[in-house]
Amino acid sequence: MEITKICCIGAGYVGGPTMAVIAQKCPHIQVTVVDLNEQRIKDWNDPNTDNIPIYEPGLSEIVAEARGRNLFFSTEVEKAIDEAQVIFISVNTPTKTYGKGKGMAADLKYIELCARQIAKVAKQNKIVVEKSTLPVRTAEAIKSILDNTGNGVQFQILSNPEFLAEGTAVTDLLNPDRILIGGDSSPEGESAIDALVNVYANWVNRDKILTTNVWSSELSKLTANAFLAQRISSINAMSELCEKTGANVNEVAKAIGMDSRIGPKFLKASVGFGGSCFQKDILNLVYIAKSYGLNEVADYWEQVIIMNDHQKRRFSNKIVQTLYNTVADKKITFLGWAFKKDTNDTRESAAIYVADDLINEQAKISVYDPKVSRNKMLSDLDYLETRSEVENAEALTIFDNAYEACKESHAIAILTEWDEFTTYDWQKIYEFMHKPAFVFDGRNILNAKELESIGFIYNGIGS
Repeated sequence: MEITKICCIGAGYVGGPTMAVIAQKCPHIQVTVVDLNEQRIKDWNDPNTDNIPIYEPGLSEIVAEARGRNLFFSTEVEKAIDEAQVIFISVNTPTKTYGKGKGMAADLKYIELCARQIAKVAKQNKIVVEKSTLPVRTAEAIKSILDNTGNGVQFQILSNPEFLAEGTAVTDLLNPDRILIGGDSSPEGESAIDALVNVYANWVNRDKILTTNVWSSELSKLTANAFLAQRISSINAMSELCEKTGANVNEVAKAIGMDSRIGPKFLKASVGFGGSCFQKDILNLVYIAKSYGLNEVADYWEQVIIMNDHQKRRFSNKIVQTLYNTVADKKITFLGWAFKKDTNDTRESAAIYVADDLINEQAKISVYDPKVSRNKMLSDLDYLETRSEVENAEALTIFDNAYEACKESHAIAILTEWDEFTTYDWQKIYEFMHKPAFVFDGRNILNAKELESIGFIYNGIGS
């Protein structure tokens, strides 16, 4: 089968960039991204591609090239489903906040809604591709819904998990380590796998396209994120020990990273990992292990999350303790709100939780982030339901200029590793702060000696 029309349900951080790259690299394939959120689709169709809703370096240029040629963004979900040969499901799979598995299991209600809508609309055979991160054996549930509520249409379910790091998503899509496609071992399943392989083969070497059974593909995504998050929590655990013993966590990380068996990646100590994937996927893994009675396995992986939460609390506690055990009515400036640089995604960002802790201590938080909007910051805090929306709005002041955000501040906390923070005139910032002036570098990106020579009291992670 030669694919000429693709539909993607979900115009978020995975669906939007992935489909943009497929459209750019496969001009012979019509790619339609659909979403029920009218404002999001309107933003994707903004005449100025600098205003698209997701910030990723290089993404706006790719959208500008392909949009209107063979890349389309629409709210006409059923029309796109009807016309497409391949349907990617790329909707949100948050951690459940209710019922059995609350706080751990993935909430699959959006996935099920997609499956039921596909079943209702489809008149010809379809390939349905899981792009969202899903628990093992979700494909089985999707196939059951499609086969039992459809119109006699034959469906093939493939698992094609994304391995994108936000901030480098475009690079990851253009030059992936691997493409993973899981499907059924039947002739029909193998035909569907081949069809999707041929799409990616337009720009990815075939030796980088790995095919497996569905279950291996689904579990590989959870496992990869669990291993990466484990490395971060491991070095963060050592950062606290370094602070107590006089060691330097950057030196420790460099020393062990030079071991070819370990390698240097994901050994950067910080205030903690964020993002939509790591915590959600590990909790999902914990839930799956517990559901099979594998309590020791569950406890092992859950400790990665516990360590990450501890690192965030430790950072906020250190600010309070260093500022003479009170931050009441003191202005604390956050540089950065996104969970990492080069993205406007704030899901599970450490900044949210550190801000929440400090507001509980009656601090006044000022924030500057080059890509995150005021409304997004406030909605992040409101989501925690720690206090009223009015109280959050009073405690959080958002600036569009970093120097203004730092003026009259008692302390500055670096929460995101944006490159621009290292280029600031820190002498100028120091002059307009209350003294003593404190810097808490949650990403270890600033030059400690330079700041101390200016007069700052510098606090990094793990030293």
